[in-house]
Amino acid sequence: MSSTTAGLVQLGVLLLLLAAVYVPFGNYLAAVYADGRHWRVERALYRLVRVDPDSEQRWTGYAAALLAFSFLSVVLLYLLQRLQGRLPLSLDRGPVEAGIAFNTAISFVTNTDWQSYVPETVMGHLVQMAGLTVQNFVSAAVGMAVAVALVRGFARASTDRIGNFWVDLVRGTTRVLLPISFVAAIVLVALGVPMSLHAGVAVTGVDGHSSTIALAPAASQEAIKELGTNGGGIFNANSAHPFENPTALTNLIEIFLLLVIPVCLTRTFGVMVRDRRQGHVLLAVMGVLWGSLVAVAWWAETHPNGPATRAAGAALEGKEVRFGIPSSVLFAVSTTGTSTGAVNSMHDSYTGLGGGVGLLNILLGEVAPGGVGAGLYGILVLAVIAVFLAGLMVGRTPEYLGKKLGRTEVTFAAISILAMPTLVLLGAAAALAQPGELDTALANTGAHGLSEVLYAYASTANNNGSAFAGLTVTSPFFQTSLGLAMLFGRFVPILAVLALAGSLAAQKRAEPGAGTLPTHGVLFGVLVWGTVVLVAALTFFPALALGPIAEALA
Repeated sequence: MSSTTAGLVQLGVLLLLLAAVYVPFGNYLAAVYADGRHWRVERALYRLVRVDPDSEQRWTGYAAALLAFSFLSVVLLYLLQRLQGRLPLSLDRGPVEAGIAFNTAISFVTNTDWQSYVPETVMGHLVQMAGLTVQNFVSAAVGMAVAVALVRGFARASTDRIGNFWVDLVRGTTRVLLPISFVAAIVLVALGVPMSLHAGVAVTGVDGHSSTIALAPAASQEAIKELGTNGGGIFNANSAHPFENPTALTNLIEIFLLLVIPVCLTRTFGVMVRDRRQGHVLLAVMGVLWGSLVAVAWWAETHPNGPATRAAGAALEGKEVRFGIPSSVLFAVSTTGTSTGAVNSMHDSYTGLGGGVGLLNILLGEVAPGGVGAGLYGILVLAVIAVFLAGLMVGRTPEYLGKKLGRTEVTFAAISILAMPTLVLLGAAAALAQPGELDTALANTGAHGLSEVLYAYASTANNNGSAFAGLTVTSPFFQTSLGLAMLFGRFVPILAVLALAGSLAAQKRAEPGAGTLPTHGVLFGVLVWGTVVLVAALTFFPALALGPIAEALA
């Protein structure tokens, strides 16, 4: 079987698996957040933190609880790293350096999982398990909570309540992420992913020299790393490491895990607003974007324009032979489209066009299909903008799901979508304006060097976490600037989305009239798709033209 045929088979199986779970899992997610009952273990948690689970919050209270929880998480994770040398299972590794600890704490709390360190040599097992893995769960649950709060804003009317953050956080963790991760971890162990508390295993190479291969409790972190669209690897090579992703079957399972919640949340949206067609439209937009980018990247990597890659017949550098080009591309497009950041190949080694696809996927706002929760609320914000633009162009009433979109709602939506481009372009410009930093940090010059810098700030501001590895980001400037990009890239859009949810929930529901734009058909899907593409194209085309586009045309 050729690699192309094998890749097409894998793609077909992946789509069949997603189609099989779409309806039941999407319905289950809707039931989780609408259930009026609380599990016994959940009630115990509420009593522990003195929360009334039967009371709901205004958007301001919801946002305050989210920010307080996230701030406390950053502080605790930072302290855990700094105190590592005094903790058990530290593997004789001392405290994590202050700049790295600061950057890592923000990274994992914001669901970015950007890593500027080598995990095998810096982090002990306890910090990995009690710090990083815990944040993999709760940061994903925070994203799902924000998405559900926005959906409630559309579904409810004449109320100032959008739910209870603590209930949404706990349910997302206990009823969704934990059980699926538990099963996925067992499957990964059965397929060869290790789950060990040993520091490593001594081996003797064919040349007679002894070395140590690092071990870790990898399977449990790998499962939630993909399911929660986190991406932080327990080994430096991430999902290209044979202990994280040993076979083509585990590769398929991991791609399925990182896509399943973002895809099925569109069904959840349709169920919660009582019009499943609305979810189908969003899913179609996500699917067209994802499928188009997979096709372009696949073509680019199998039709390279460099002499060495032409001689080899494809761009094979930086790709694991266990997966080949099709499975590497499928993983790369899925991970950059879901804010996951996990990699099974080196994105820096992709062709100009192939690497540009990954960068563009991030710059689209990661809505194809987006991160856990973040993809749904991201594309809903763009749908709000699309409805408003349609109203301006054809004189239709700007209404979406019975809610009028006035100055207040559009302002919140605009803040949400403008935060990321502002951070990306300002951050990249600040870095490029400091040649002293780039002389030591940047391994490449010219168009590819620009792409590496742009990718770093796009990845952090979008809470993705993957990287073009030619940029060394261990200096105080990069640790701080990238940390701030992750922080503001996560919480500015979240605050704008929660404010939008509160404004929508407070409105009365308007009945559709002759001037209302239908939002459940192909026309609206094309409008949302066009809005996604045009926002990115108008914002980032000059930067892309100087970076990956110039490299692709060279």
